[in-house]
Amino acid sequence: MLQIADLHVRYATAEAVRGVDLTATPGRVTLVLGANGAGKTSTLRAAAGLVPAHRGTVVLDGNDVTGHPPHAVVRAGMVLVPEGRRVFAPLTVEENLVLGGYTVPKARSRELMERVFALFPILRERRRGPAGLLSGGEQQMLAFGRALMAQPRVVLLDEPSMGLAPAMVASVLGAVREMADSGLAVLLVEQNAEAGLAVADEVVAMARGEVVFRGAADLARSHASVLRVFLGEAALANKL
Repeated sequence: MLQIADLHVRYATAEAVRGVDLTATPGRVTLVLGANGAGKTSTLRAAAGLVPAHRGTVVLDGNDVTGHPPHAVVRAGMVLVPEGRRVFAPLTVEENLVLGGYTVPKARSRELMERVFALFPILRERRRGPAGLLSGGEQQMLAFGRALMAQPRVVLLDEPSMGLAPAMVASVLGAVREMADSGLAVLLVEQNAEAGLAVADEVVAMARGEVVFRGAADLARSHASVLRVFLGEAALANKL
């Protein structure tokens, strides 16, 4: 379980995140919505140890990991799949997965790889080929699989559907749902509100670095506040 409390993130004098509280629980997808610049990615990066928290706490299964370096956060059981996938293009699919499992013993790494292949059969078919030749959706699945090789209990996902063809979006976000159903706690930042809501259990909306809405996904699907934050006032008038 991940608990983020009163998180503040600053870049020089600009405060990107202001007093954010978030929770991700096992078996559930918490969706974070908001316009560009709302502070969503900064929240994930601070939780993962990639940027410092000016104030607040990040607690993972009862252990305070605030300010820990990224490798320590991974070892503690939380991984971030960043925006843009960032696979190692010249390396094979299998080599990318091996790198993701660098924290686990080799025998366990092989077991985890088989689980990844069971979740993403296309990766088994492409295991000997370079990651750079995969399609965008396949690269996103590889990024998911590489994260799962670290045996996380909490997975942070930053815009996994960005740049994907519409036909691939449902497949990728379906994999997000499967990860949660396997028992992982998933914190999902997603610009595609409709697709994200289809797999979410809880929804948090951010604006100007603050949480302005939180509730069950069923409520959010029909709640004007989420659309107002995500689409803006002008689009809201046309949407409702």
